[in-house]
Amino acid sequence: MSPERIELAKVPERSLDLISVDELTRLLNAPSSDSVEGKRDQAILELLFSTGLRISELCNLSIDDVDLTRDEFSVRGKGDKIRVVFLSDEARSAIKNYLAERKDMEDALFIRYGKKAHVGEDARVTPRAVQRLFKHYATKAGITKKVTPHVIRHSFATDLLSNGADLRSVQALLGHANIGTTQIYTHVTDAHLRAVHKKFHSKKR
Repeated sequence: MSPERIELAKVPERSLDLISVDELTRLLNAPSSDSVEGKRDQAILELLFSTGLRISELCNLSIDDVDLTRDEFSVRGKGDKIRVVFLSDEARSAIKNYLAERKDMEDALFIRYGKKAHVGEDARVTPRAVQRLFKHYATKAGITKKVTPHVIRHSFATDLLSNGADLRSVQALLGHANIGTTQIYTHVTDAHLRAVHKKFHSKKR
């Protein structure tokens, strides 16, 4: 069959799982700072929202990767590509508070606690463990939607766009190879565009 006769299946547009600003705030405030585990979880949540890191990128971080004297650090993402991400004041403070409680000699930035804390050679926190803590804190915050680390990555991107960031910059911060992947977030600017249209269109008619 000639290529011209082949019809490709239509791929539906990706839908985004999003949480509201209020729900995000409740989630970020859900961990207790009374324990080293709570401080770790606070640092994980704040770092994810500050940087838009993928869960695998977060779990692979070592203490030496994150220079807390600066507002930025490099991360190795998909395809072994290096990109720069930036720390908010809240993320930097949360990480400092967590590291100040650490009494171990592990290199990993985020490590496991509890019964299986040091099973195996690597004590670093796993993606599965991070997913579980998200489920726990979403329930604690009274959020009924499914909340995953990737939802925070979505929140990071939509927060930037809704506050005026351009698509190319968001693409670079997320580490997307193709800007088409980043374009799934453009719908968040619809409300702003609607307001602009209403304010400025056909004023002389």
